[in-house]
Amino acid sequence: MGDDSQSWTAAPAAAEQARSVLAVAWSCSVTAEGTREELVGAHTVTEDGRVLVHVPEDSALLAAAICAPRGEPSAVLEFADVAPVPLRNRIRARLWLAGWFAVEEGQLAFRPTRVVLRQPSGAVVVDLDEFAAAAPDPLTTAEARLLTHLADCHADAVERLTRLVEHDSLHGAVRVQPLAVDRHGLTLRIERARAHGDVRLAFHAPADDVAQLTERMHVLLTQASAASCPRALQRQRTDGDR
Repeated sequence: MGDDSQSWTAAPAAAEQARSVLAVAWSCSVTAEGTREELVGAHTVTEDGRVLVHVPEDSALLAAAICAPRGEPSAVLEFADVAPVPLRNRIRARLWLAGWFAVEEGQLAFRPTRVVLRQPSGAVVVDLDEFAAAAPDPLTTAEARLLTHLADCHADAVERLTRLVEHDSLHGAVRVQPLAVDRHGLTLRIERARAHGDVRLAFHAPADDVAQLTERMHVLLTQASAASCPRALQRQRTDGDR
């Protein structure tokens, strides 16, 4: 992956990012006692970060949990955070939870003892108390709809926002798409012919709901309108008009 010099700013804490991945992930991979299963739409998350996994009665995972000593087999759960907009390398982060399963009322209750969040910038071990106390980003459930709408219906706005990006980060750019949005800012994916990089546009204040996000985006667009047009994209448009 190509890396841009423009640094990330005003990003959510690792515990909040981990809980956000859990909140929207529709599938997960579960490895326990030598058994691995791919589950789709089979888990929910409690307020304290425990994962409840609903499996059929003939599931090998359920059998492993019942037969293991004390009924608590060690296990690893893996979740992927996938960008809603079609991009090169859509996996934005991966989340691993290591811990124990217990059978509770016919379902598996998983309590993590280790939480690892891996992003392009590297992996971080999330503090368990912070993970249990954290809440998902308030825009998490609306993010997919917001980003796809921005990419599909407001390409001109995305291009205008590139005026806030350092010129060096736009060198060789062939396409810019929205990659992620959270209460602290918007992330753009800058694609080049053979590489890509991400840049962060921080909001002037956190957005706790969609209405506040709309205001924060308007502020960014106003700032972008007052900025000069990036020369790299100017050349790109000129070449494309020929």
